[in-house]
Amino acid sequence: MPVHSAAADSATSSPAPAPAAPRWWENEDWLAVLAGLPIPGALAAGWNPSVWVMMGTLAIFAALFFGPRVLFGAVVVLALAWGSQQIAAVPGIKAWGLEYVVFALALGLAWSHLLPMPQWLKGAARAEFFIKVGIVIHGATIALPEIMKAGVPGMLQAALVIPVVWYVCFFLARKLKVDDEFAVMLSTAVSICGVSAAIAACGAIQGDKKKLSYVTSLVLVCALPMIIFMPWVTQVMGLSGEVAGAWLGGTLDTTASVTAATKSVGEVAVTTGSIVKMSQNVLIGVAAFLLSIWWTMRGGKASGQRVSAYVIWERFPKFVIGFVLASIAFSYFIPADALKAAKDPIKNFRDVWFAAAFVCIGLETRLGELFTLGEGKPALAFIGGQVFNIAWTLVLALWLFGK
Repeated sequence: MPVHSAAADSATSSPAPAPAAPRWWENEDWLAVLAGLPIPGALAAGWNPSVWVMMGTLAIFAALFFGPRVLFGAVVVLALAWGSQQIAAVPGIKAWGLEYVVFALALGLAWSHLLPMPQWLKGAARAEFFIKVGIVIHGATIALPEIMKAGVPGMLQAALVIPVVWYVCFFLARKLKVDDEFAVMLSTAVSICGVSAAIAACGAIQGDKKKLSYVTSLVLVCALPMIIFMPWVTQVMGLSGEVAGAWLGGTLDTTASVTAATKSVGEVAVTTGSIVKMSQNVLIGVAAFLLSIWWTMRGGKASGQRVSAYVIWERFPKFVIGFVLASIAFSYFIPADALKAAKDPIKNFRDVWFAAAFVCIGLETRLGELFTLGEGKPALAFIGGQVFNIAWTLVLALWLFGK
């Protein structure tokens, strides 16, 4: 019989070594910070690129971070993103307040339902990465002194809207037997600012990416009728500019959609709506931090494991740090002249990243699954939460901004 040494037996029975943990710069959240933070800084320093330079920069980032095989796919995604912005800029369409995100999603959906989805295109459909970079850049548009100076009612409204609407949507989701992971993303999306908040929540709880794709698609599908009809409702109800702006700013999901919707109401509504929306956007980081603590402690109690600061840090979505740093830097450390000159280019660059993200969401979404996944219960919970959000925010807007 063959003879085996103890050392050989020990080597045979020992488990395979665990794979090395990814280095910090290989984490998608940190990559978003590295990609996003230099952009507003360069723009503030006087760099003013054309849209093609923007798109070329995006394609290079995609190739560097995800490999050269996705380069052609990134070009396709960016071409669709550019197309969505051109469609939204058509005067007749612009008058309706339909923004580029709607057309970016539509173009992505059209491709995914009518054309093949080769691997090179799937590899480039990195919706989360694109929107995380966009959120980092978006931080440079959040003027903290303006919010503190003129946004006390807006901050109060945000503080009263977010926890109440979050709880109502989460309660509805649980009653409909939607799983908690899904419920957290749905509730955060409907209570704060849609897609950006959903991605921050998904990062905080390390959620299922397929569920996140579902939530982001649902947000955009439900936002379209709100953008069209809510400004008309404000006029029918005879709401003042302040109340209308606070209502639209507290319920619509993006600053761009708020601006588009409030323009038809008046300049007062535009100003108030922007302040209210910025007040909610500021709380993305706070919400992500609290969610990461709550979810970690909840999991620790269920498993009997000790919850540590390290575990909470591991769950925290790091791209939120870039958002906060950009906001602080552009609020307090950039000269006023440079800030004014960079304002529009920063928004344009942010919108290119967001447009690419929404194209990717469309590429990853199947419409047939939206209202059939989970027997349609997640969609029902989201719609119920949004209906409550519209009613509750109107009450608060009348109270805080009414004469």
